[in-house]
Amino acid sequence: MSRQLLTMALAPLLGLFILGIGNGFLSTVITLRLDAAGESAVLIGWVSSAYFIGLALGAMLNDRLLLRIGHIRAYGSFASLVAVTVLLQGLVDHPWAWFALRLVGGWATVGVYLVIESWLLTAGDQKVRGRLLALYMISLYAAGVLGQLLLGVTEAMGGPASFMVIGMLASLSVLPMAMIPRVSPLIEKAEPLPPHRLITLTPTGVMGSFGSGIAVAAVYSLLPLYLQRIGLPVDRIGQMMAVVVLGALLLQYPVGRWSDRHDRQLVLIIIGAFCTLISAAVLFLPLNLWSLAALLFLLGGGVFSLYPVAVGHAADRAPAGALVRMSQGLLLINAIGSAISPPLISPVMGVLGDAGLFWSFGALGLFLVAFFGWRRSVRPAPVPVAPFSPSTPMSSAGAELAVTEEQLLGAAEHEHMEDLSGTVPEVDVAEPMVGPPAADESHVAYFDAEEAEQEPAQADLPGIEPWIDRG
Repeated sequence: MSRQLLTMALAPLLGLFILGIGNGFLSTVITLRLDAAGESAVLIGWVSSAYFIGLALGAMLNDRLLLRIGHIRAYGSFASLVAVTVLLQGLVDHPWAWFALRLVGGWATVGVYLVIESWLLTAGDQKVRGRLLALYMISLYAAGVLGQLLLGVTEAMGGPASFMVIGMLASLSVLPMAMIPRVSPLIEKAEPLPPHRLITLTPTGVMGSFGSGIAVAAVYSLLPLYLQRIGLPVDRIGQMMAVVVLGALLLQYPVGRWSDRHDRQLVLIIIGAFCTLISAAVLFLPLNLWSLAALLFLLGGGVFSLYPVAVGHAADRAPAGALVRMSQGLLLINAIGSAISPPLISPVMGVLGDAGLFWSFGALGLFLVAFFGWRRSVRPAPVPVAPFSPSTPMSSAGAELAVTEEQLLGAAEHEHMEDLSGTVPEVDVAEPMVGPPAADESHVAYFDAEEAEQEPAQADLPGIEPWIDRG
């Protein structure tokens, strides 16, 4: 990666890191404060869901504002709004006021992600996107770990100290973006594939993204509630949450690379079964602090690996021209799962007690195992078309960042034995597309002889050299 490219990417990544430190433990602070105030698990779930509803709305709408006012001003606007909503939560402690503030805060937060991801998207070409995405992931998860570790320090100060620190960090994150030269990368309006087409194209990818949204939102919003109610002090809760995020950071890539060498549907089945076993261990085994931390580390690795492996499986199925729109659609499916997760699981905790969280994790894992197993029996999994790329739910622009040159090349050369023109009508895949045959193999040309001298469809795909058999 060139020094110029690294310099251009440094400002948004530094802004993301600073903002991510505060955002990393804000959900935990809100959950703990509401529980300490005597609010029910159901009400806590609804307040938590407001943030994810805001994320979903912002993912669909914020690109219009960005296109209108530019990246730097948009970042300043969104980050300032995040700071204001957080500081207001330190002044107003009514739960339904927090619901409204979390809704606006989620909308503004995904706007920050949109600016950063679209900036990185245009900072370099396809060849360096994988490295930029890796830096993005490291910044996001490292900030999350550090933020959770700060939880005990800020909560020990008492009063609105935690909200003040988070608001200060959100404001401070504007500085790296404001101090760089004024440039405005261009982005195109996101048009994700609608859910009914996604379900037709990749039912496994849709269910994996949806289930991941449910599980990850429950980890961020309801796991701190469980930890507090089993008697852990605030600083220990922050450490446990940091362990979960660390597991997500360290285990996601090895699991993904393992999925490159095996049927990704089988890997998804194993992840679902693994999360069920971890949940059962928390429920039925006698645990001390260290064994609980080990189980939460493994749970973080399993839960956070579900989404990228599901997206990887969907990419194996999709035609090259639909990869970006498919990723954007799966992101919205994931956001819907996140939005309904706290209101769905918190009543279970109200009925079954605090352990209802892990009963819910176990039930979700069993359901995913059954669904993925059924899909694997109905429709054999495709051969992986490109190496796994670690990812996290991002904005609709960031979905394009996650589509690598290897995925485009693999999708174009991968043999599509199905007619997908009815599923993705904007993509011309009515005929199977194959890569060049070996020297000693015969082949079938999937274009008319008169068009043999013209460039095939692959010429329109960035980074892909067209191939025409010259006989």
